[in-house]
Amino acid sequence: MDTNWMLQLIVSKKYRLQRHLSIIAFCIVVLYYSPPDYVEPFETYNRLVIFVQIILLAYSNMYFFVPKFLFNKKYLGYGLFVLSIIILTFYIHEFFACYFKPDSLPYQNDSINFFTFSFMVLVLIVASAAVKLFQQWISDAQLIFDLKLAKTNAELEQLKNQINPHFLFNMLNNANVLIEDDPKKASQVLMKLSDLLRYQLYDSSRDKVLLTSEIHFLEDFLNLEKVRRDNFNFLISKEGELSGVQVPPLLFISFVENAVKHNNDSTNLSYVNLFFDVRHSELFFKCINSKPAVKAVNKPGGLGLDNIKRRLELLFPSSHDLKIEENTETYCATLILKL
Repeated sequence: MDTNWMLQLIVSKKYRLQRHLSIIAFCIVVLYYSPPDYVEPFETYNRLVIFVQIILLAYSNMYFFVPKFLFNKKYLGYGLFVLSIIILTFYIHEFFACYFKPDSLPYQNDSINFFTFSFMVLVLIVASAAVKLFQQWISDAQLIFDLKLAKTNAELEQLKNQINPHFLFNMLNNANVLIEDDPKKASQVLMKLSDLLRYQLYDSSRDKVLLTSEIHFLEDFLNLEKVRRDNFNFLISKEGELSGVQVPPLLFISFVENAVKHNNDSTNLSYVNLFFDVRHSELFFKCINSKPAVKAVNKPGGLGLDNIKRRLELLFPSSHDLKIEENTETYCATLILKL
């Protein structure tokens, strides 16, 4: 039998009726096949009394005493309940035993030992309490999981939303600079920017996008930068089985933005090289950018890379490897993802 179905049977409200019917049926079967203590009709009366005791004890324990005492950590009160219920049920049993004895011909010395009876009642109490505690544990675990998932999704959305305004601000600023100097180039920038906005509005709203679409988005971004800067070049290398591979949207733009932002060199040719390789269910990504001859005031990093590091921790908690390497001439970010 499927373990998940068994778990749902125990804890889900959907199967509450089935659970109760199963408990009642089990009690009936046990009592029916137990050896008789009295002659009829007193044996039937005896079993009815025992059945009622079991049901009352189990259900009062599960739905009143466990929630009222154990869930509220009132262990002393619950212990007093257990002791009281053992004594009470024992004397109820003895009362009915005396009542049924006169007509029980073959069984005259059938009075049960108090400790044996106490053990049986204690087993019933522990079993019914265990069921309720297990249900509560599963319910609490599910609630914690749902809260963590909601928090993670909210944080991911917040991080993704931080990327979009940052990117738009840079591109609009680029277009503004070009409007007076080169209106034709400014028009090209705005047209490509509309394509990028279309991707961000429609594709990036999904949980996953095609890797090829993401690469095309990066290519448009770098082409915009090439229009803005004459002494800039870029390369995008694609190897392996890229077709059909899906990744979270806007996963690589922070690397590229960071590379473009910090490699602006007014005297030498600057470049950004991107490498994508998919092999054996792993995605290998590398972003290498040149560094200007004159060191910039702001160091590589900032909000963009902080965001991407946090997103990777949330999306690929144990299935990613990010390395940042820097020397006097280049800055390199290498990311390996297990797909």
